[in-house]
Amino acid sequence: MQSIERILIVDDDPEIRGLLCEYLAAAGYRIAAAANGTEMQQQLAQHAISLVVLDVMMPGTDGLTLCRNLSARGGPPVILLTARGALLDRIVGLEMGADDYLPKPFDPRELLARIKVVLRRTHSFPPAREAEAAPVVHFCGWQLNTRQRQLLSPQKIVIALGDSDYQVLRLLLQNPHRTLSRDFLIEQVFGKERAPTDRAIDVCISRLRMALQEDARRPALIRTVRHAGYVLTADVQEGAHGHAAA
Repeated sequence: MQSIERILIVDDDPEIRGLLCEYLAAAGYRIAAAANGTEMQQQLAQHAISLVVLDVMMPGTDGLTLCRNLSARGGPPVILLTARGALLDRIVGLEMGADDYLPKPFDPRELLARIKVVLRRTHSFPPAREAEAAPVVHFCGWQLNTRQRQLLSPQKIVIALGDSDYQVLRLLLQNPHRTLSRDFLIEQVFGKERAPTDRAIDVCISRLRMALQEDARRPALIRTVRHAGYVLTADVQEGAHGHAAA
């Protein structure tokens, strides 16, 4: 049975583009393809795209810029493909809003596994506790609407969150005053197969602190516990009237 998910492959290399299209189509996905940013926009206008596999090094508008623009518009999740092996380049990609990255050369089976993880995370149903709870979570003057996935500031300003950032914040809110390890957060948000040096969670935390208007040098809401992980220091309440969470 063919999946209803449509994957958009954006790569200027016709050989790689063709290989990925063929492999992912055989895995049951519907496929769209583009060789550059202009063709990518055309495909996004013509089809409902579930996920974009985006090459970083392309002529014209590069993949990082395209990724940032997609994220700013609330577009589909993005997995970046990069020939650059430097950790800094991968961190920049995550800061641009990518949901995952894969350095070239790569095994198509690993890309397929990453796609499944991102799609499962994007479309997953909330756990039973969250499904039964009120949709609005209050903490320190902030509100997180778990149905609309919107963060509302104390000044009533809506702040957009990427999917991975939302997932990290939701985990912290479900476990206030408890230190959550980086390994736990990585496993819950990105899947189990991550390198020990992976900085993805650190990037998510950095973006969340920026969204929450935290002092980067002295964060108060999300604190770093050295050699242990991160902890949300605020009390958390659920419901329209702020009922205390269990």
